[in-house]
Amino acid sequence: MPSTAQTPEVGEPLDPLPKEFAALIRPELPDLVREIRVEVTRAYPVYGRLLNGPNADVIRQGVEQALDAFVDRVAEPGKSSALRDEALRRFGRVEAYEGRDLDTLQGAYRLGARVALRRARTIGRQYRLSPTLVLAFADALFAYVEELEALSREGYVEVQARASSEVPALRRQLLHLLLATPRPSRSTLSRLYEAAAWQPPQECALVALRPPAPARIEAVLAGDVLADLEGPQPLLLVPGPLGPGRLAMLDTALAGTHAVVGLTVPLTQAADSFRWARRVLQLVDEGVVADAPVVRCEDHLATLWLLSDPSLVSHLAARELAPLEGLPPSRRDRLVETLRVHVSTRAPAEQVGEMLGVHAQTVRYRLRNLDARLGDRLADPDHRFALEAALRSLHLQGRSGTK
Repeated sequence: MPSTAQTPEVGEPLDPLPKEFAALIRPELPDLVREIRVEVTRAYPVYGRLLNGPNADVIRQGVEQALDAFVDRVAEPGKSSALRDEALRRFGRVEAYEGRDLDTLQGAYRLGARVALRRARTIGRQYRLSPTLVLAFADALFAYVEELEALSREGYVEVQARASSEVPALRRQLLHLLLATPRPSRSTLSRLYEAAAWQPPQECALVALRPPAPARIEAVLAGDVLADLEGPQPLLLVPGPLGPGRLAMLDTALAGTHAVVGLTVPLTQAADSFRWARRVLQLVDEGVVADAPVVRCEDHLATLWLLSDPSLVSHLAARELAPLEGLPPSRRDRLVETLRVHVSTRAPAEQVGEMLGVHAQTVRYRLRNLDARLGDRLADPDHRFALEAALRSLHLQGRSGTK
């Protein structure tokens, strides 16, 4: 059995690993993804920002696809790796757009391989695999990493080649840098503004689009709008205030697609506008915010705030509703829903009853019960505000309480 392995071509079996080895590795993949994330973000903090940013799901899926493709190569030689290939090229493009060299990404790949090798050694001891087999796994793994690096290099070089001669590519790079954390230096941005022939505005609004974004959009946009319609999370940066002319342009450009227009903010806060727009787009997908061809963040600020930290809201609700603990769930839910409508509307019992579909006398009985249990909480302004915020948030989430 050879002790070294050549870098495999796409689809080539990872000899000399037996197919049965894949069955031992595959159950480990979910935990392995989490462990690699912890190790990589500890060693390379820049990826901690990316893994907690708007592209987190796409990055996680790319890592999962790379690991799945390795196991598939062992179990099913010849299986297509097209999804993995595109994900790895995309990683390279992101590095180029954000102005990093490939050393950091390559270091992250190799660190992930070391974490995977550590897990393989544990499996080897658990199943009493031969040291020769574990060594063969290590050879195949690091050869596979070279393949991943080559794919990312393709994406990186592609962006570099385009950026050296094309203003659109420079503007896509600029868009990514304006959203980066930490922000690049003023001198770096100034040079790119000049190279991209783009005059930085005092304020802007970010637009998040549901992928895939139609390529025709760019043809309708004003010349100063920055766009990336090819990425996993398509977006636009619209300079200046959103006056009637800008809004008409967006209505025309976005016709037939789904998008969320973020808040107009100073250029230095562009990342916040995009984050809020992405969050509202997610809430549309979850059915919390009503769908429409173009949704505006400014129409949903309270919803954004109330759902900004669901876990914290659950703790707040648990604290404020603690006196209702111990009641049967159905009775507790009825009291909580009555309380929500009461504190939100300040309406008399008759109107609350109409909203709930119950008799006003039933509402009065429930309110007396709530008053007896909650005591001064309903009269205290701070507790009342906390109750209303928590109950509104739980209602938006489709939950009647903390259980």
